[in-house]
Amino acid sequence: MPTHKTLAATGNAVVAEAMRQCKPDVMAAYPITPQTTIVEEFAAFVAKGKTHCEYVTVESEHSAMSACIGAAAAGARVMTATSSQGLALMWEELHIASGMRLPIVMANANRALSAPINIHCDHSDIMGARDTGWVTYFAETAQEAYDNTIMAVRVAEHPDVMLPAMSTLDGFITTHSIDRVSVMDDETVAAFAGEYVPKSALLDTDAPVLHGAFAGLGGPFFEFKKQQRVAMENARQVIKDVGAEYSALSGRPFDVVETWGMEDAEIAIVVLGSTAGNVRHVARDLRAKGLKAGVVKVRVWRPFPYAELAAVLKGLKAVAVLDRAESFGAEGGPLFLETRGALYDLETRVPVVGYIYGLGGADVKLELIERVYQDLSDIAAGSAAPAGLVYLGAREEA
Repeated sequence: MPTHKTLAATGNAVVAEAMRQCKPDVMAAYPITPQTTIVEEFAAFVAKGKTHCEYVTVESEHSAMSACIGAAAAGARVMTATSSQGLALMWEELHIASGMRLPIVMANANRALSAPINIHCDHSDIMGARDTGWVTYFAETAQEAYDNTIMAVRVAEHPDVMLPAMSTLDGFITTHSIDRVSVMDDETVAAFAGEYVPKSALLDTDAPVLHGAFAGLGGPFFEFKKQQRVAMENARQVIKDVGAEYSALSGRPFDVVETWGMEDAEIAIVVLGSTAGNVRHVARDLRAKGLKAGVVKVRVWRPFPYAELAAVLKGLKAVAVLDRAESFGAEGGPLFLETRGALYDLETRVPVVGYIYGLGGADVKLELIERVYQDLSDIAAGSAAPAGLVYLGAREEA
């Protein structure tokens, strides 16, 4: 059985710890708020000899992912971390990493994209990368950030997947707040992660392969993309299998969709990341007053858990979806659009209302969550749903 140690630590600190325990061969990274302390902590591990990893300092996030791609193609286990504009600067390379089927694991501290300049939490950065072909986890707490990072290694490197993966945590809320975290001993985590044995390493001169080839007109580009789709679909079961194994090892439950109060709920809120705690707090208070309120937290964003969401939301009288990111010109935020799509084939239509909240770190006050549940309660009682998308907590004159 593993040895557990309880720490009072930030999300960034335990993500760095999880990375160290998984024994990467290479980390190439560039600092950016609020991710910086992840790579600072990891660099300190390297300097102190606590991990035998090649730490590569680079001049930008684009260069960081480029170095990661080169190292992963050469056959190394590779990790990195970024945030916000840094993730945006990697845009070109994110597609290359997934298209070359390189199992790089990256932590992202979820942060607003400029302009105007903002360093605080929302999900606009990660939503900009949603179609780049990366498996993507969301963490509510520092504990989940630690666990997700370890599981991501196994999922990314699984022979049926071989895709890069992101372990995301909310900027400052989860990255910098001190939390109670249980970490496992180094030997247990290393054994769980296993040793990465690349199938087609660029530097394997006994079995030469071609990486990053041209696939132009009449070439196999179309088929490559289909293979990526198949790999992402394969990841659905692999994520669950790895999660079940990790749960048995750690004693902590895991599912792609995690629920509270849904056994008899009539209304529910769907949410990503740290806000799930606020929503559960309000739902618990409303339950005590007789309102059958539920909470649905999506823990794995890509591949999106359509079937699991439909199963837990079917039969409800009203559902609200909280998005901490915009999708300008669409009918709602990214999570809203995906959730409503997941419910499309249900025999009975479930009313779904979209809310944009917390952009740029705007406070997620409990009274705002109460307002959402009140809207849902009114809809369940026969009132009309709010007209259009709701900007939750924004000044009316804005």
